[in-house]
Amino acid sequence: MEENHYYRLRFRKEGQEFTARAKEPALHSGDIVMVETDHFPEPALIAGLAAGVTVEGMERGFSWDILRPANQEEKGKFARLPVLEKEAAGFCQQQINFLKLPMKLVRVERYFNGSKIIFYFTADSRVDFRELVKKLVQEFRTRVEMRQIGVRHETQMTGGIGACGRELCCTSYLQKFESVSIKMAKTQDLPLNPAKISGVCNRLLCCLTYEYESYKSIKQDMPRPGSQLRHEGEVYRVARLFPLLGTVLAVSREAGDVTLSEEEWRAAELVSSASRKPGKGKKPKSGK
Repeated sequence: MEENHYYRLRFRKEGQEFTARAKEPALHSGDIVMVETDHFPEPALIAGLAAGVTVEGMERGFSWDILRPANQEEKGKFARLPVLEKEAAGFCQQQINFLKLPMKLVRVERYFNGSKIIFYFTADSRVDFRELVKKLVQEFRTRVEMRQIGVRHETQMTGGIGACGRELCCTSYLQKFESVSIKMAKTQDLPLNPAKISGVCNRLLCCLTYEYESYKSIKQDMPRPGSQLRHEGEVYRVARLFPLLGTVLAVSREAGDVTLSEEEWRAAELVSSASRKPGKGKKPKSGK
């Protein structure tokens, strides 16, 4: 059985990286190859070897198949593709301005064989672009598709640098956008300042999902903030959890603050509020 080899590739020089498999063992960074897609072969640029790839991961559909190295003619057409896309974007923007359409052109993608051009745009509402499509078809004599995208996809296409100093996750490797909620930030004890937990797209950071399940799992086994623990004869109220350290900050008016290790808070007795404040409980019903 012939062995598979795994590589990282980009369909555009500044585009997103994908994992692909090939029978060819001697591909190097910068090589141009032909990749099987759902419509026809497309050229791509090898970015390097793919590390840590498992057969199970590839079977989930996160891969492309490399057919062969590109020939000289295909390399030449691939080098000219960004120029054609830039020209198409320029003409489309001129027509948008002429027709005074309330839309923002984000990106243009042209199929390698020229059979289709996709124009990605953003808009606050639905746009009647029928007249625009007619002009584009007349100009390029091929199929034209208009795709309205959201701000997260716009940021993914335009790219940028995140607050962490690295290339945006959505631009570099994220295949799909997960649902992100403010609850994830709360669970990880992050500041709820929008400027701190929002990305370039002004939406909640995608990376809030990365460690959320770990924090959630660890906290399920720890005492809840606000609960009371009896430690060394004193009753403390749990003020804060430190999940990654496994410690708990507890406070007491009499004994002050204390940081309990995992061994200490597990050994501590959980005190109910009823036992601490019997006067606050329900009064017993009087008998007849």
